Amino acid sequence: MNSHALKLFYQVAKTGSFTKAAELLHISQPAVSSQIKRFEQEIGVSLFKQQGRGIVLTEFGEALAEKAQNLISLEQYIESFIEDYRLARTGSIHIVATYLPANFLIPKWAATFKGLNEDVNLVVTTANTKEAFEQLIHYKADIAIYGGGISERPEEVLWEELFEDDLWFVVAPEHPYANQTISIADMMKEPFIMREEGSSMRDHLFSLCETHQVNPPKIALQFSGINETIRSVMAGYGAIFISSLAVKEYVHNGQLARVFVQGIHSKHKVAICTRKNEKQSLLVNKFIDTIKNSL
Repeated sequence: MNSHALKLFYQVAKTGSFTKAAELLHISQPAVSSQIKRFEQEIGVSLFKQQGRGIVLTEFGEALAEKAQNLISLEQYIESFIEDYRLARTGSIHIVATYLPANFLIPKWAATFKGLNEDVNLVVTTANTKEAFEQLIHYKADIAIYGGGISERPEEVLWEELFEDDLWFVVAPEHPYANQTISIADMMKEPFIMREEGSSMRDHLFSLCETHQVNPPKIALQFSGINETIRSVMAGYGAIFISSLAVKEYVHNGQLARVFVQGIHSKHKVAICTRKNEKQSLLVNKFIDTIKNSL
């Protein structure tokens, strides 16, 4: 298979235009069209179809574009890996993190690392659990920093636990359950403010309900970030199930209050995740060492 033609096809698929792809690649539009036609003849499958005055991907074209993106990400990763090893102190580290470490841990780690490695570019992406592991597995990230349960770890991922964090039920200080001890059944009658489906905290709460054979709570509000959920509860509505790292300052200051649920002592793990059977670059190992030295 012609890998050059595959990359050319991906640019057309990504931009949705032969003309735009030609401009990006600094070649003529007829040359792009001609190479795409030859590529279709080589593989024996149509990649584009006419729609009005423009073109759209065929069903196979859409599937191939997704595979091509993974291949290009892997190629970019390998190029970066070689460069990092060659220069040692320059290059980029792509980090994907779930919301807890991204908001409450990585900023300090990144600042410490940059103070010692000014020329290294750190790129941090925040994602839910599923997306974070997918980015790591498909070479879109060099390292994943994960906060959640160990049961969610894919087989392809090497997991190094850093520490455990307590999970708390939290309400506004004027809530009837504030600083009280109640049953899990009563707690689950409260409206909850939660992150989107795919977040580890949400999955953990629903797993607790299943284990204790109680109905899961009503999800009254749903946000894509931690800070929004905290602010909503501080405003006086609903409850949250959340890492103590995210709210202990607010609880200490009296802006939020814990609810103590009988028989529930939940924790989750914060871990460094890398791909199995893969030697890490010097830069990635430096960043990992920075994390460990800060604990």
